[in-house]
Order: sequence, then structure tokens, then C-alpha cells
Amino acid sequence: MRKYIKIVLIILTFFACVNEKESKLPNVIVILADDMGWGDIGYNNLDHVYTPNLNKLASEGVTFTKHYTMPQCTPTRVAVFTGRYPGRFSNNALEATNNKVLPRGIPTLATMFKQEGYSTFICGKWHMGSDTINGPNHYGFDESYGSLAGAVGMYDHRYGKGKYENAWHRNHQPIKGNENGIHATDLVSNEVQRIIRKKHKNPFFVFLTFHAPHMPLDERGIFVDQPTQLDSSTNRWKNEANIKWFNDPEGKIQSESDPEKRLLLAAVNHLDDGIGQIIKVLDETGQRENTIILFSSDNGPQVSWPGGGYPHDLHLTNFNQPIPMRGSKLDVWEGGIHVPGFINWKGKLKAKKVADQVHIIDWFPTLARLIGHEQSEQYGLDGIDLNPVLFKNESLKTRDLYWIWHRKTNRWALRFGDWKIVKYGTDQPKKPEDWNLFNLKQDPMETQNIVLENQAILAKMHDMFLKQRAKDKKSEIN
Repeated sequence: MRKYIKIVLIILTFFACVNEKESKLPNVIVILADDMGWGDIGYNNLDHVYTPNLNKLASEGVTFTKHYTMPQCTPTRVAVFTGRYPGRFSNNALEATNNKVLPRGIPTLATMFKQEGYSTFICGKWHMGSDTINGPNHYGFDESYGSLAGAVGMYDHRYGKGKYENAWHRNHQPIKGNENGIHATDLVSNEVQRIIRKKHKNPFFVFLTFHAPHMPLDERGIFVDQPTQLDSSTNRWKNEANIKWFNDPEGKIQSESDPEKRLLLAAVNHLDDGIGQIIKVLDETGQRENTIILFSSDNGPQVSWPGGGYPHDLHLTNFNQPIPMRGSKLDVWEGGIHVPGFINWKGKLKAKKVADQVHIIDWFPTLARLIGHEQSEQYGLDGIDLNPVLFKNESLKTRDLYWIWHRKTNRWALRFGDWKIVKYGTDQPKKPEDWNLFNLKQDPMETQNIVLENQAILAKMHDMFLKQRAKDKKSEIN
């Protein structure tokens, strides 16, 4: 009898330890904005951009001043979702696409969290395979909501025209009417609020992928039946004075004289408010201090747009805020890949800025360590664990960061310390002389090619590039 009681006590102790671990595991919300440039967030541009909620989260958390992504949406989504450079999977993963980009069964953020007992959700833009057979529920999510394809009309939620036009879904099932008439930013923010309010037996992981401020920019406010239109006689958007998102209490948006820049600022204000509503619900439900929040844009600013690709899609020129970098979205120049990024964990992380170079591929191993997921060391991740700089005053070891872009790859770059090599053109760099070389500390705008003066570092970085490139899969997924 004593032996039996002892066995029962051991079993109960084991389950108590498991339950204790589960109860202490934090909720995690990973947020991606779409096409938000380095200058389109308030903490980088206080005089012009109104984002009080994002500013507060950043100021109370750890802000990465040298935070990198890939130059376009699908590649960045692959990078954060897998902790690996997108070229490791297929040429499809190197640019925005509706095709399949990831093989089934690979470790992802969602599968990692599920293995640790989390409930997993994605809300917003998927764009890593727009057919339902390649949708998010096949890659570790319990529930999915938003668009399977890429950017959509902000009010009718259609993706261009053709096969993927009606891509607005819940768990891969098209939603009748596409929830027409409600802004996409509100729909996905409301969905996350609903998830937070649910009674959860397990901690939750939410991948929140906003469509804003990607094209089409459309901020109608309460005038839902009137698409955003410019009144040329006043240089103001129709109903602008009565639309909430154009009128922040500090007057920053209204002080912008360029109407196109003002429209972008309104979209960013709207996005920031949606995030603020989510934080409010976390506070109201007592989950704020047990929730880790990470934020990034997926790539640099769009800058200009021809229009006509989506419903009510305006032609816009030079509408993002200026940035002190060369290039924009699609570029492997700094302007296309250097974006806002921070992590916030109230009461656990002290506020500070980290100047080390970090990449969105680092989020996977960092989160794995935070939730005690030990198997990640077997996944062949390209990212590194950032916990030493998050919780201590340590510095990261200098390493190389690597970028390529496009199915027929035509943009190449690698950074090592202050040095960066860049090449444009479809021919892969085969020798050191094929590159341009820059010192970002001395030349942050990447204007002075200093190849001739620095042959030794150039040769070393070319060798680093070849080793990275050798790891890529140079074909498409069947």
C-alpha cells in the first residue's frame, strides 16, 4: 500500500510541476506592420508621426536601433516564422508570391508553441501560400483569420482580381461578403481582442500581421460608403476634418502639408490605435504582465505607388516619411531592410536601447529560449538567441547578416560589423571584385564604394557570402 501511495505522490508531483511550468509560460504576440518605413513610427520621428501606443511599448521595452528584415513581405514572413533565411527553402520564398513557399512539416513558430502547450492563432495577412492547401492551419495554427493572399482593399478585403480575389477567410473557409465595409485594421485588431478575452486553459501565441500601411491607403472613418478622394481645391481629403485618423490631439498629422504623406500618417495612426486597443484588453483581463509583445515592419517604405492594383487604389508619390538611408522596399540597401523593431515584456524587461545588429530571424531562437523550447537547437536556425542582450548588458558576437531578393535573384548583400557588400544584377557575385563595399559607420547612406582601399575585408566577406549562398535551395517547391 505504501508503495502504491508513493507512486501516486510521484505522479501528482510530476503533473504539478508540469502545470506550474505551463501556468508560468507567457503569452506571446508577434506583430508585423506592412511597409512601415524606419521614419513612419513616432519614436524615430517624433515631430511628424503620431504613434503614442507604439512609442510607449518601445520606451518601456527593448528597442533595437539596428533591426533588420528582408526587403519584401513574403521573405520576411518566412524569416520570422522559421528563424531561417528564406532562400533556405526555395526561390519562391525570395519574393512576394501566392505560390507555396514552405514544405510541410518544418519547424515554425506556430509548431514550436504548440509543442509547448500553447493555443496558436494568426490574424491578418498570411501570404506564404495563398491556396487553402498551403494555408496557415497546415503549419501549426489552431485558428486563422484574415487574408490568405497579400494586401487587400481595406474595406472590401479583395486581393486584386482573379484566382485569389476572395482570399478573406476564417480557418481557410472564405467568408461570405468578405466582411465588406469594415477597415481591415479594425477587423484584425478586433479579432485579437476576442482571442485575449477568451478563457484559455493554455497560454496563447498570436501572429498579428496587419495589412496597414500597405497599399491601398484608404481611411474613410465613419464615411464608409465614400472611398478616400482628394479635393484638389483644398488639398484635403474629402471629409478629412471629420475623420478621426487625420486628427490627432497633438496636431502632427494636420500640420503635414503634403496630402499624400498625411494619408499615410492617418493609416499609421489607425494602426497604432488598433494596437492600443489590444493593450487595453490585456490590461483589463489581467494578462498584460504575462504577455511578451514583439513588433516590426516587414520591410522598408513603399515611397511611391502607381495605383490601380486594388479596389479604390490611389496613385501616390513620395508618401512615406523621409529616412536617413539609401533605398526603400525591395532594396537590399539599408532603406529596404533596416526597420523599426522592439520587444516589450512589462515587469520583466528593463527599458533600454540595443545598438547591436539584430535580424528578424533572431526572434525564433529568442522566443524558444524564453519558453524553454530546447529542440530549437536541432532546427538549423540562422538566427541567434538575443536573451543575453535582453536581460543582461552583454553584447552580441559580431556575425554576418545576409540578404538576397527575387526568384531570379538580382540583389545581393552581406553585412559584417560596420562593413557591407552590395551587388545588383542577375549574375551571382563570383569574385570579390564583383561587389561594392561600404563602411556603414562612416558612410550610412552607402554612397562611397571603397573596394580598392580594403581588399582584405572584401575577400573575407565574399567568402562569408559564398558560405551563406551554399546553404540556399536554388529551386522551387513542387
